[in-house]
Amino acid sequence: MTEVLISVVIPAYNYADTLPRAVNSVVGQLSDAQAELLVIDDGSTDATPQVLEQLQAEHAGCFRVLRKPNGGLSSVRNRGIEEARGPYLIFLDADDEMAPGALAALTRHISSNPTSRMIIGGHWSVFADGRRVLHAVQPLPATPRERVRGYLLDKTVSLSNGACAMHREVFGPGNYPEHLRCVEDIPVFAQVLAGFPCSVLDAPLALIHKHDDSMRHDLKQALAAGVGMVDEVFSPARQPQLQDLRRAFLAQRCLSLFRACYSAGDYVNAKAFYIQAVRTDVRSLTRWTYTRKAIRLLFK
Repeated sequence: MTEVLISVVIPAYNYADTLPRAVNSVVGQLSDAQAELLVIDDGSTDATPQVLEQLQAEHAGCFRVLRKPNGGLSSVRNRGIEEARGPYLIFLDADDEMAPGALAALTRHISSNPTSRMIIGGHWSVFADGRRVLHAVQPLPATPRERVRGYLLDKTVSLSNGACAMHREVFGPGNYPEHLRCVEDIPVFAQVLAGFPCSVLDAPLALIHKHDDSMRHDLKQALAAGVGMVDEVFSPARQPQLQDLRRAFLAQRCLSLFRACYSAGDYVNAKAFYIQAVRTDVRSLTRWTYTRKAIRLLFK
């Protein structure tokens, strides 16, 4: 059996329409790298099982399929960590695509950077009207503290599933938190930036499709994660050294939830989150984009 270097894991839950696009984007590259593809069906209730059966018939022996009871995205990724045969993992969403040549480029990069435990690449954003925007990867800050701050607070470090590969060692401090149904990747990305060698690959690794029904736009899930997500990010196991960044991140999380609630017309929750942000860090008042919205709340 050929040794596997990179395992691509596609979590699939009710994405029967887009799943063939994701699978085909990977299968066509497997021969160019020491790679495997694993698709995990998280208890889909649409035609996903039938689609996967057809894809396996078209690409006989090219990829594996597992089916599990529905448990959410974190549970699928954690199962992928258990089942993957390669030391490096890529989690590609079922509605996205792997960019052409990504696996070959990653294989070369790993060969040249064997100590890197997270390889961060660029990606294309693809919009419903067909428009594409390239997001090139930027150089990483020099220190773990600057990297974590750049990711969580300053937004100068950008990370996207599908556009990065992570060594299985990085999950030692903690896997994906299964009690979070969204923003579950933030605690993991932060712990990797804080505790492991990282590198950048100046090439687009994924095509990330933007659409309004994505979980990224799900207010219900965002409120369920709430500010408790901050506790997960800054749990002692994940961030033993950088606890002083917690207060600023809590304020930023409150402002993010304020904006989401305000945009959705949930002004009661919006007001509560804004007040919590200011009480956590009075400097929130200087974030004028948010403060202007908060002032408008006084007249609603």
